[in-house]
Amino acid sequence: MKPSARKQAAALSYNPASEGAPVIKAKGKGLIADKIIESAKEHNIPIQEDPSLVELLGQLQINEAIPEDLYQAVAEVFAFVYQIDRRLDK
Repeated sequence: MKPSARKQAAALSYNPASEGAPVIKAKGKGLIADKIIESAKEHNIPIQEDPSLVELLGQLQINEAIPEDLYQAVAEVFAFVYQIDRRLDK
């Protein structure tokens, strides 16, 4: 398997009251990506697959705020999460 074909995952956190931008909370490839995804599922955290965004997020450091040029892509992820939350609350 080529390294670029390995599964990747990134976890984001956003608290508008204390953070200016979403922050990378976890990232990894292979087994670490599997653990991130498994943990999200165990905690009922929505998962969105976007390999190109994960590739970009993987270049950031843990606890690093996402750069402005990724705001639009990450906003789409959070919109997806909010839609799922609204559906589950009904």
